[in-house]
Amino acid sequence: MSDPVLKVENINVYYGSIHAIKGISFEVYEGEIVTLIGANGAGKSTTLNTISGLLHPATGSVSFLGESLARVAPHKIVERGLAQVPEGRRVFAQMTVQENLEMGAFTQNDDISADLEKVYTLFPRLKERMTQTAGTLSGGEQQMLAMGRALMSRPKLLMLDEPSMGLAPILVEQIFEIIADLHRTGATILLVEQNAQMALSIASRGYVMETGRIVTTGTGQELLASEEVRKAYLGG
Repeated sequence: MSDPVLKVENINVYYGSIHAIKGISFEVYEGEIVTLIGANGAGKSTTLNTISGLLHPATGSVSFLGESLARVAPHKIVERGLAQVPEGRRVFAQMTVQENLEMGAFTQNDDISADLEKVYTLFPRLKERMTQTAGTLSGGEQQMLAMGRALMSRPKLLMLDEPSMGLAPILVEQIFEIIADLHRTGATILLVEQNAQMALSIASRGYVMETGRIVTTGTGQELLASEEVRKAYLGG
Protein backbone atom coordinates (compact mmCIF):
# COMPACT_ATOMS: atom_id res chain seq x y z
CA MET A 1 0.00 0.00 0.00
CA SER A 2 1.20 3.51 -0.78
CA ASP A 3 2.05 5.99 1.97
CA PRO A 4 -0.94 7.69 3.63
CA VAL A 5 -1.94 11.20 2.58
CA LEU A 6 -2.55 11.98 6.26
CA LYS A 7 -0.99 10.26 9.27
CA VAL A 8 -2.01 11.14 12.82
CA GLU A 9 0.15 9.47 15.47
CA ASN A 10 -0.60 9.32 19.18
CA ILE A 11 -1.79 12.93 19.55
CA ASN A 12 -2.86 14.32 22.91
CA VAL A 13 -4.69 17.65 22.98
CA TYR A 14 -5.66 19.71 26.02
CA TYR A 15 -7.97 22.67 26.59
CA GLY A 16 -6.32 24.02 29.73
CA SER A 17 -6.58 21.15 32.20
CA ILE A 18 -9.15 19.23 30.11
CA HIS A 19 -7.63 16.27 28.25
CA ALA A 20 -9.73 16.45 25.05
CA ILE A 21 -7.86 14.01 22.77
CA LYS A 22 -6.22 10.98 24.34
CA GLY A 23 -3.50 9.39 22.25
CA ILE A 24 -5.37 8.83 18.99
CA SER A 25 -3.76 7.50 15.79
CA PHE A 26 -5.24 6.99 12.33
CA GLU A 27 -4.44 7.51 8.67
CA VAL A 28 -6.17 8.46 5.43
CA TYR A 29 -5.06 7.08 2.07
CA GLU A 30 -5.48 8.66 -1.35
CA GLY A 31 -8.98 8.27 -2.78
CA GLU A 32 -10.62 7.26 0.51
CA ILE A 33 -13.51 8.72 2.44
CA VAL A 34 -12.60 8.20 6.08
CA THR A 35 -15.15 9.18 8.69
CA LEU A 36 -14.84 9.96 12.39
CA ILE A 37 -18.14 9.32 14.16
CA GLY A 38 -19.17 9.71 17.78
CA ALA A 39 -21.45 11.59 20.11
CA ASN A 40 -21.24 15.32 20.71
CA GLY A 41 -18.10 16.10 22.71
CA ALA A 42 -16.25 12.94 21.60
CA GLY A 43 -13.39 15.06 20.22
CA LYS A 44 -14.11 14.85 16.49
CA SER A 45 -13.96 18.59 15.70
CA THR A 46 -10.95 19.03 18.02
CA THR A 47 -9.16 16.38 15.96
CA LEU A 48 -9.83 18.25 12.69
CA ASN A 49 -8.80 21.59 14.21
CA THR A 50 -5.54 20.01 15.38
CA ILE A 51 -4.81 18.61 11.91
CA SER A 52 -5.48 22.00 10.28
CA GLY A 53 -3.17 23.83 12.72
CA LEU A 54 -5.82 25.75 14.67
CA LEU A 55 -4.93 23.73 17.79
CA HIS A 56 -1.58 22.22 18.78
CA PRO A 57 -1.08 18.73 20.22
CA ALA A 58 0.84 18.46 23.50
CA THR A 59 2.40 15.22 22.20
CA GLY A 60 2.27 13.13 19.05
CA SER A 61 2.54 14.12 15.40
CA VAL A 62 0.50 14.95 12.33
CA SER A 63 2.04 14.48 8.89
CA PHE A 64 0.53 15.34 5.52
CA LEU A 65 1.97 14.02 2.23
CA GLY A 66 4.93 12.69 4.22
CA GLU A 67 5.82 16.02 5.87
CA SER A 68 5.26 17.04 9.49
CA LEU A 69 2.72 19.80 10.13
CA ALA A 70 4.29 20.74 13.47
CA ARG A 71 4.54 24.53 13.82
CA VAL A 72 3.17 25.10 10.29
CA ALA A 73 0.74 28.06 10.20
CA PRO A 74 -2.88 27.20 9.23
CA HIS A 75 -2.77 29.22 5.97
CA LYS A 76 0.45 27.42 5.00
CA ILE A 77 -1.28 24.09 5.65
CA VAL A 78 -4.00 25.17 3.17
CA GLU A 79 -1.26 26.04 0.66
CA ARG A 80 0.09 22.50 1.02
CA GLY A 81 -3.28 21.14 -0.08
CA LEU A 82 -5.30 20.49 3.07
CA ALA A 83 -8.63 22.34 3.28
CA GLN A 84 -11.21 22.26 6.06
CA VAL A 85 -14.91 23.08 5.75
CA PRO A 86 -15.65 24.29 9.29
CA GLU A 87 -18.59 23.32 11.46
CA GLY A 88 -21.27 26.00 11.16
CA ARG A 89 -20.16 26.87 7.58
CA ARG A 90 -18.76 30.33 8.43
CA VAL A 91 -19.30 31.92 5.04
CA PHE A 92 -18.49 35.61 4.61
CA ALA A 93 -22.06 36.89 5.04
CA GLN A 94 -21.61 40.37 3.52
CA MET A 95 -19.80 39.10 0.41
CA THR A 96 -21.42 37.60 -2.67
CA VAL A 97 -21.30 33.91 -3.51
CA GLN A 98 -18.68 34.58 -6.18
CA GLU A 99 -16.54 36.69 -3.82
CA ASN A 100 -16.66 33.90 -1.21
CA LEU A 101 -15.42 31.42 -3.80
CA GLU A 102 -12.66 33.79 -4.90
CA MET A 103 -11.55 34.07 -1.25
CA GLY A 104 -11.18 30.30 -1.21
CA ALA A 105 -8.64 30.57 -4.03
CA PHE A 106 -6.26 32.86 -2.10
CA THR A 107 -3.50 30.25 -2.37
CA GLN A 108 -3.68 30.17 -6.19
CA ASN A 109 -1.52 32.49 -8.29
CA ASP A 110 -2.94 31.54 -11.68
CA ASP A 111 -6.28 31.79 -13.50
CA ILE A 112 -9.13 30.39 -11.37
CA SER A 113 -11.92 30.51 -13.98
CA ALA A 114 -11.76 26.71 -14.53
CA ASP A 115 -12.00 26.17 -10.75
CA LEU A 116 -15.05 28.42 -10.57
CA GLU A 117 -16.66 26.56 -13.45
CA LYS A 118 -16.02 23.23 -11.72
CA VAL A 119 -17.65 24.47 -8.49
CA TYR A 120 -20.64 25.88 -10.38
CA THR A 121 -21.05 22.56 -12.22
CA LEU A 122 -21.01 20.69 -8.91
CA PHE A 123 -23.35 23.22 -7.25
CA PRO A 124 -25.68 24.67 -9.93
CA ARG A 125 -27.62 26.50 -7.17
CA LEU A 126 -24.53 28.60 -6.44
CA LYS A 127 -24.26 29.63 -10.07
CA GLU A 128 -27.87 30.85 -9.96
CA ARG A 129 -27.00 32.92 -6.87
CA MET A 130 -23.48 34.04 -7.74
CA THR A 131 -24.25 37.75 -7.20
CA GLN A 132 -26.33 37.20 -4.05
CA THR A 133 -24.79 37.97 -0.63
CA ALA A 134 -23.93 34.78 1.24
CA GLY A 135 -25.82 35.83 4.39
CA THR A 136 -29.13 35.65 2.48
CA LEU A 137 -28.65 32.02 1.40
CA SER A 138 -30.45 29.11 3.04
CA GLY A 139 -28.52 26.79 5.38
CA GLY A 140 -28.15 24.16 2.66
CA GLU A 141 -26.89 26.73 0.15
CA GLN A 142 -24.40 28.08 2.70
CA GLN A 143 -23.10 24.53 3.24
CA MET A 144 -22.66 24.16 -0.53
CA LEU A 145 -20.85 27.50 -0.60
CA ALA A 146 -18.52 26.50 2.26
CA MET A 147 -17.66 23.27 0.41
CA GLY A 148 -17.20 25.11 -2.89
CA ARG A 149 -14.97 27.69 -1.21
CA ALA A 150 -12.72 24.91 0.17
CA LEU A 151 -12.54 23.24 -3.26
CA MET A 152 -11.24 26.49 -4.76
CA SER A 153 -7.92 25.86 -2.97
CA ARG A 154 -7.52 22.62 -5.03
CA PRO A 155 -7.14 20.44 -1.94
CA LYS A 156 -5.40 17.06 -1.93
CA LEU A 157 -7.40 16.31 1.23
CA LEU A 158 -10.79 17.83 2.01
CA MET A 159 -11.89 17.79 5.66
CA LEU A 160 -15.61 18.26 6.32
CA ASP A 161 -16.78 19.09 9.85
CA GLU A 162 -20.45 18.20 10.46
CA PRO A 163 -21.69 19.08 6.94
CA SER A 164 -25.26 17.92 7.70
CA MET A 165 -25.67 19.89 10.94
CA GLY A 166 -28.92 21.86 11.12
CA LEU A 167 -30.12 20.84 7.65
CA ALA A 168 -33.51 19.38 6.70
CA PRO A 169 -33.38 15.63 5.87
CA ILE A 170 -33.83 16.20 2.12
CA LEU A 171 -30.86 18.61 2.13
CA VAL A 172 -28.77 16.15 4.17
CA GLU A 173 -29.28 13.58 1.41
CA GLN A 174 -28.31 16.14 -1.21
CA ILE A 175 -25.10 17.10 0.63
CA PHE A 176 -24.11 13.44 1.01
CA GLU A 177 -24.78 12.81 -2.69
CA ILE A 178 -22.41 15.69 -3.47
CA ILE A 179 -19.74 14.23 -1.13
CA ALA A 180 -20.13 10.85 -2.87
CA ASP A 181 -19.83 12.60 -6.28
CA LEU A 182 -16.64 14.34 -5.15
CA HIS A 183 -15.26 10.99 -4.05
CA ARG A 184 -16.09 9.45 -7.43
CA THR A 185 -14.04 12.19 -9.12
CA GLY A 186 -11.02 11.10 -7.03
CA ALA A 187 -11.24 13.40 -4.00
CA THR A 188 -9.76 12.23 -0.70
CA ILE A 189 -12.05 13.15 2.19
CA LEU A 190 -11.92 13.11 5.99
CA LEU A 191 -15.48 13.45 7.25
CA VAL A 192 -16.58 14.28 10.80
CA GLU A 193 -20.27 13.65 11.19
CA GLN A 194 -22.91 13.01 13.85
CA ASN A 195 -25.23 11.36 11.32
CA ALA A 196 -23.40 8.04 11.59
CA GLN A 197 -25.78 6.18 9.26
CA MET A 198 -25.17 8.57 6.36
CA ALA A 199 -21.44 8.89 7.02
CA LEU A 200 -20.79 5.14 7.20
CA SER A 201 -22.92 4.45 4.12
CA ILE A 202 -20.45 6.39 1.93
CA ALA A 203 -17.21 5.82 3.90
CA SER A 204 -14.33 3.56 2.87
CA ARG A 205 -13.34 3.27 6.54
CA GLY A 206 -14.51 4.68 9.84
CA TYR A 207 -13.22 5.36 13.33
CA VAL A 208 -15.59 5.55 16.30
CA MET A 209 -14.59 8.12 18.94
CA GLU A 210 -15.70 8.24 22.57
CA THR A 211 -14.47 10.86 25.07
CA GLY A 212 -11.30 11.64 23.14
CA ARG A 213 -10.35 8.06 22.27
CA ILE A 214 -10.79 5.85 19.21
CA VAL A 215 -12.70 2.81 20.46
CA THR A 216 -13.61 0.96 17.25
CA THR A 217 -12.46 0.96 13.64
CA GLY A 218 -13.48 -0.86 10.48
CA THR A 219 -14.78 -0.40 6.97
CA GLY A 220 -17.94 1.65 6.59
CA GLN A 221 -19.94 -1.53 5.96
CA GLU A 222 -18.42 -3.39 8.94
CA LEU A 223 -19.30 -0.55 11.29
CA LEU A 224 -22.82 -0.26 9.85
CA ALA A 225 -23.29 -3.98 10.53
CA SER A 226 -21.78 -3.87 14.04
CA GLU A 227 -24.29 -4.52 16.82
CA GLU A 228 -22.43 -2.19 19.21
CA VAL A 229 -22.26 0.67 16.72
CA ARG A 230 -25.92 0.18 15.79
CA LYS A 231 -27.00 0.40 19.42
CA ALA A 232 -24.87 3.42 20.24
CA TYR A 233 -25.16 5.54 17.08
CA LEU A 234 -27.74 4.16 14.65
CA GLY A 235 -30.72 3.74 16.95
CA GLY A 236 -30.87 0.00 16.20
